[in-house]
Order: sequence, then structure tokens, then C-alpha cells
Amino acid sequence: MAGFCSKCGAVLSTDMQFCAACGAPAGAVAAIPSAVQPAAPPPQSSGSALKVILIVLAIVVGLGIMAAGAFGFFVWRVAHSMHVTGNGSEVTLNTPQGKISTGQAENFTALDLGTDIYPGAQPGKGSMRMSLPTGSMVSAVYLTSDSKDKVVAFYKNRFGSNAATFDTASGSVLTLNKSPQESVVVSISAASSENNGKTRIHIVHTTASKPS
Repeated sequence: MAGFCSKCGAVLSTDMQFCAACGAPAGAVAAIPSAVQPAAPPPQSSGSALKVILIVLAIVVGLGIMAAGAFGFFVWRVAHSMHVTGNGSEVTLNTPQGKISTGQAENFTALDLGTDIYPGAQPGKGSMRMSLPTGSMVSAVYLTSDSKDKVVAFYKNRFGSNAATFDTASGSVLTLNKSPQESVVVSISAASSENNGKTRIHIVHTTASKPS
């Protein structure tokens, strides 16, 4: 290994016994220090990655809490703007936009229905009255012991030639457009396994608000 003269600092080879510069014995030399190896870089800290993950997680949780809060507020407003009254079978729902009532005891007139009630028919389940700023709708159900054909003939006579009729094996649908804002649809069906074999009459009368 090459070295340095300890007296004058000159470079000495391994086979030299004396320093060529100052004559000092070559035994008193200072070995060349081994090349300093660069220190390995410290492992990259995972702290920054963890911070990013925590920040993203906090943002997601925060957005979720905000969405849940907005939905809860919407439900609260809807719940507090509606008022429901009734005993289960007869229900009335009042909202800022209008009123909806359902039940068998709804007392509809011919004016409400847009046509006459079939003579002798009794109210059935599924009747409803709805009033909104955009218009109104009355849906009434009646039952009669008379045959389907007899009921169909009654309403065809009431509606006249302006009515559209669609017949099937088990029922008929009659539609009358009284005006662009008003229509009446009567569905008549009969099945021995339903409604104790009685004929079912379903009348839907819709009236839209006139355009301003």
C-alpha cells in the first residue's frame, strides 16, 4: 500500500526504504486513508405519505358528514311541512303544495268524477282525491252486482261518440277528453275470483290548471 513520509509528507511507494525527498526511513509512513465511502441516504420517511392519506381521509369524512347533514335537514323540512290526519283507513295528507286524501268514505259527486256514478254502485277500496297548484285528480272505485257489459253500455251512453273505448276479455277502458285540460277515464273489470264476483268500476277524473 502506498503511503506518505511522516516527516515531509512526500509520497512513498511500497518498495522504498527511505524517503527520496528528505531521506527519512520509509518505515515511518502514514498510510493513505481508505477512500471514504459515501454514507447511504437515510430511508425516506413515510411521514409525508401518511399525512397525505390522513388529509384525504379527513376530506372524505367531512364531505360525508356534510351530505348526511343536508339530507337530514331536507327530511326534517319535509316532515315538518306535512300534516297527516286519519285513522289508518281514511288518511288526509296536507302539504304546502296541496292536499291528498284517501279512503273508502270519500263522498264524490258527479261533478267531482266528471261523470255519473253507476246507479246502485257502492264505494270500494282505493279512492283518492288530490288537489295541487297544477290541477286536481279524483280516483274513485265502485262495485256493483251488474254485469260488466251492462256497466260498459251505461258509460258508453254517457260519453257518447267522442269517447275512445278499449275492450279486453276481462274488462274495458273508456276515455273521454272533455277539453285540453280535463279528461275522464273509466275502467270496468269483472273477475269471479275478485271483489266477491262483483264488477269493479274505477273512475279517474283529472283537471289541469289553465295556462296563464
